[in-house]
Formats: sequence, C-alpha cells, structure tokens
Amino acid sequence: MTAAMVKELRETTGAGMMDAKKALTETDGDMQAASDWLRTKGLAKAAKKSGRVAAEGLVAVATRDGKGVAVEVNSETDFVAKNEEFQNMVRKIANAALDVDDVEALKNAQIDGKPVSEVLTDAIAKIGENMSLRRMTVVTAPAVVTYVHNSVAEGMGTIGVLVGLEGGDNEIGRQIAMHVAATSPASLGQDDLDPALIEREKQVLTEQARESGKPEAVIEKMIVGRMNKFFEEVTLLGQKFVINPDLTVEEAAKEAGATITGFARVAVGEGIDKKEEDFAAEVAKTLGGN
Repeated sequence: MTAAMVKELRETTGAGMMDAKKALTETDGDMQAASDWLRTKGLAKAAKKSGRVAAEGLVAVATRDGKGVAVEVNSETDFVAKNEEFQNMVRKIANAALDVDDVEALKNAQIDGKPVSEVLTDAIAKIGENMSLRRMTVVTAPAVVTYVHNSVAEGMGTIGVLVGLEGGDNEIGRQIAMHVAATSPASLGQDDLDPALIEREKQVLTEQARESGKPEAVIEKMIVGRMNKFFEEVTLLGQKFVINPDLTVEEAAKEAGATITGFARVAVGEGIDKKEEDFAAEVAKTLGGN
C-alpha cells in the first residue's frame, strides 16, 4: 500500500485518509475491493455528503447532578429533525455529553459501543443527509434548569437554554430560561461582556453624540448614560424581565430567593450561512426551461 494508492482511493470515493488506509489494509491493497469495502461501511456515501450545508437539526438538553449540557446536532433539512431515529440519536448524544467537557471529547465518547463520530457517519449513510455535531455547552451550578423552544420531543427543539441557580426553585429557573430564549442576552453581567463589543458600541455612541455638536464634557455624560442603557439591554441581569418588566431579571431572581450563576443559549443553525434554494428554478432548469 502506497501513499499514491491512498490518495487515489480518497479521490474516487470521497472517504477520509484514515478510512482509505484502513480499507486498503483490510483488502490487501486491492483498489476495487477497498472501494467496495468503503461503500459497504457507508463511509464513501457519508463522505460525499460532507460538503453539503447542514444548518437545520436539533438542540438537545440534559442535566445530572448540577451539570447541564446543550448539544447542537445539524442536518440538511428540518424534515430529518422530525425523524424519530434522528431524535433518538440526538438524545443519546446529549446524555453522553454529561460525561465529557467539550465537543471534541464528545465526538470520541461511546454510544452503544461506538464513538459518537462513527454513530453520526452511520446515520448519514442510512438517512441520506449530511449531519454534524456542531457544538456543546456546559453550565454547572447547585441547580441547572432547562428550557427548550419549539420542542419536537422531550428535551429537544430549535433553541435550548440552560440556567444555573443558587437558591430559588424550578419555576423561577424556568421563567428565566424562557426569558433567555426570547431575548438572547450577550452575557450574564457587565463584567462578562466581550470587551471588543463594549468598545465598538462606545465608539458608535461617541460618534453619534459628537454629531449633535454639544461640548465634549456634555458628550462624556451622554456616553455614560447611553452605555448604561446598553448594558441594561444586552446583559441578562440588567434586562427587564419579560414576565414582569417592572423588575430586572436580577431583581426578579432575588425576589424568588435565587442567584443566577450562569446561563447558555444554543439555537439551531445560528451563524451558519444557509444556501437559499429556489426549487421552482431548479425544476425548470432540469426540464430545460428558463
């Protein structure tokens, strides 16, 4: 078996390098047999789909002993998200995530005796769509409350939220989690906010204020007020509570005897460039129309 043989097999089947090497090893270097071996394992079929955009899918949440996880598994279409087999796989991946700390470790975690990465490959070959384990996030706290928006099955939907609490009860935790789903705060508090985001907002507000023609001393005071307003709008603790806008989220939590220690919000396909399909145009093109 030579590097040239591995390269040729990769190019003809679309399989990964390690899969191509294994196929040639298993078949004593017979190129045709190696190609058939990859097809039998579903690896060639899965690899050919790997370049297609997977921006749909599900977010699943799971909790255990003060640890909460939210996992995003993508597919090409939302039809697959309604597939019970896909949902069962995503649920198992979320449960496996409770035993690891990051997505790379999760890919190597075992489900029914197979690594998660291999389980995904098998699902791609069987269901016929590209899929990916895109990300996972973890929240640890004395209590972690979850909420799923647009739920398609227990613990999974299009948006998954985790809220870490000290004190309080499940009801206030769920209300805060629903608030997070609706408002998508940038951070827990001002101290957690991305410094680059703060500086960018400050620059924009400064330029806007200077266009008013007011003296610099007045502008500085304007900026302080406007930045405080900005922090109220983008931080979870500073936002007006959607259930009772007379209170901030922090105040509502305190009234319920709770302190919010952290949160996470994961939405399906967030940040992925989705290719817009014009099916009518595709059909017309196929039929020779304009």
